[in-house]
Formats: sequence, C-alpha cells, structure tokens
Amino acid sequence: MKKFTLYTLFAVLPLFSFAQQNLSRDEQKLLELIDKNYQETLALLEEVININSGSLNPEGVRQVGKVFEREFQKIGFETEWLELPVEVNRAGHFIASRTGGKGTKLFLIGHLDTVFEKDMPFSPFTWLNDSTATGQGANDMKGGDVLILASLKALNELGLLDDSTITVYFTGDEESSGNVTVSRKDFVERARQHDIALAYETAQGFGTVTVARRGASTWTLKTSGRQSHSSGVFRESVGYGAIYEAARILTEFQETLASEQYLTFNPGQIIGGSDISYDEVSGKGEALGKTNIVAREAFVTGDLRFLGEVQKEAARVKMQEIVSKHLNQTDAEITFKDALPSMVSSEGNYALAKILNQVSLDMGFGEVKPGDPGSRGAGDISFVAEFMDCLDGLGASGSGAHAPGETINMKQYPDLIKRNTILLYRLTR
Repeated sequence: MKKFTLYTLFAVLPLFSFAQQNLSRDEQKLLELIDKNYQETLALLEEVININSGSLNPEGVRQVGKVFEREFQKIGFETEWLELPVEVNRAGHFIASRTGGKGTKLFLIGHLDTVFEKDMPFSPFTWLNDSTATGQGANDMKGGDVLILASLKALNELGLLDDSTITVYFTGDEESSGNVTVSRKDFVERARQHDIALAYETAQGFGTVTVARRGASTWTLKTSGRQSHSSGVFRESVGYGAIYEAARILTEFQETLASEQYLTFNPGQIIGGSDISYDEVSGKGEALGKTNIVAREAFVTGDLRFLGEVQKEAARVKMQEIVSKHLNQTDAEITFKDALPSMVSSEGNYALAKILNQVSLDMGFGEVKPGDPGSRGAGDISFVAEFMDCLDGLGASGSGAHAPGETINMKQYPDLIKRNTILLYRLTR
C-alpha cells in the first residue's frame, strides 16, 4: 500500500486554500465537482430519507434500492438486487459494481434500512437551521450511502474510475438482521474478491475514524413462577414469582458485569404476568395479569455487545451462572443468538487510518485518530474484518441515531464527501 509524505501545516484559517497546494490537479478538480454537483446530492439525500425503509418494511427498502439503482447506472456501474430466501423475512440487498485490472480493489459498505418502521411516527427530511437537518436514517445511514454515490460520481466524471474494481454493497437488513448465516453469505463471498473494505456508518466528526468496533448478539430470558394469590408472595409455599426472578437476574447482570470495558448488555423489552405472548418478527408482546396474582411468566429480550469472541463467551458464561441461581419456587432459562461479530483492530486497519489522516492533513481538516471501539455498536463491516483491512465511520456526521429527531450535520457533510473522494482517489491509484 502506498504511503504518503506528511506535510507541515502552518495556519488554521486560510488552511483549506493553502492545503490545496498539497493536492494534485486531479484532486483539486474532484473538489470542484463535488461543489458543482452538490444540489443534486442534496436532492438525492432528501429523496431517500423521505422513503420509509424500516428493516421490516421490504417494499420501502426495495424502493430505496431502486433509487440507488437509477443513480449508479448513470455513472457506469452494473447493478443488481439480491433476493433473500423467503424464510429470512427481509427485503434483500442492493449491489453496484465495476471491474477493472488496475489499482486496489475496494468494497464499499452501506445499508438501506433504518430502525424506523412503518407503524412509527414518520419524520421526513427537514432543515432545522442552516447547518442541521433531520429525518429518518439521516446519519444512520442514508447520508453515508449518498456520500458514497457523490464521491464515485465525481471520480467517474473525470474518468478516474476507468479500469478500477469497486463493489458497492448496500444491505437491506443491517438494523435488524435475519438469519445472518444466509443473509451475509453473498456479502462475505464478494468481499473476499477485494483488497480493502470501507464502511460508511456515522462519522464522529473529522477527528476520528473506526479501526475496531464491537460485535452484537442477542439473548432471551424466560422465567416462571408459581401462580398464586398475591397475599402469599415470599412464603415458602408460594415463592417469589416470575417477575421477581427476572428482576433478580437483571440486577445481578448489572452488578456483576457493568464495569467491564467494551461490554454492554441491554434488556430492551420485558413482559410479565399470569399469561404472556411475544411475536419475534414484529417484536410485539402482550401480558395478562392482575395486581393480586403472583406472576407465572416473564420474558426479557436484550442485546450483548462485545469486543472479540473471548469477551463474548466469557460474558455468556457469567450470565448463565447468574440465571441458574433461582429464587424460591421459580425457574429460569437464558438462550443466546449470534448476530454481528466484532471488528477487531489490526495493523492493516491502522495503516488505512494513517492514509486517511494524511488526506485530512493535506486538505486542511486536521489530524484523524483511531476512535474508541466502545463508542461504536456493531456493523456489517465486522463480517469481513477478519480477512480484510477495514475502516468504518466514514459517512455523514450527526446526532440522535435510532431516535426521533435524528439529525445530520449539513455543515460538515460536503467536506466529508470531499475527504472521502480524495481517499478513494488515492486508494485506487
């Protein structure tokens, strides 16, 4: 991999115009094209944000994929839609590619889906002020998807993608994956044909980049108790009931494991009563109970985030030990399900971070340092991090991901596009 010479920058304010002296003629032309195309970029960003594409809304996910199919075909990419087996219950994935014989082969990762499902209040693209906009999936991660397109569009206009090998892979179920063994099979196989993977999850400003991120798995806790009149609770013959048993377990999880670095475990949903039901597909649950009945059933589902398989397995062992110590007249069981693996840091990842750092310095944006793995959740790039050099966190910046009022920093957005464009240019040389 080519290494770039470090430059000393002497000023802060007229830095960008000064820093352009450190850019080649082609690189300066690319920046001009990003500005020239920016209104089209904004129109595309608004178009895709205004389509609800919750992970469980396959029609919406496919509709966003159609928009990107249109745009990538305009810049000379071959496109396809990868259908998943019906049992996976997800929309599928969008892929755009071009193949050549020169330069580093790049695998660029995004996702079409958001956490905002059709039955949630809809938030369209809206300007909040001159530097901030809001909308569902604005920074996580439709802003990143559009950023990729904008960079490749500029490179294509100057003929700088000719004879390059680049695959853009936008998954349709990153926020709520189906059976990952099935749904990520093609993703991993295609990635293996490339040299470097870059992912465009939310950028944490200009100062950091992701060289490692935690993995995610899920757990399900079921507890049971002896249904009885509430006046007898705590007695030897009645016991504590299912809800107290669930509460004991969750409290001991927190007391035992909460201080471990990079490890988090969140109970996202709890249902309890005399009778309960839960739909795994929709995530909806119901409970029937009364204040004067000791609960017979309780159900908790949550996630477990970790850095590396060793930490994940050790946490599971401790959680299982806690579950096995039952309160009187109760029972409990916990099951675990793998989802996304960790992206563990490597020398190759740090080398890529140095190249991005040099790009940033040359453009006058300042130093870029590897970020804290604990600040990131899991992402699709983790499926390929074991066998490829990777970077993540290259997308749009903003706040409030996964929450109402999610924002995108529109002041930083054009410069993040420019930085990414120069990065891709240098990597493909």
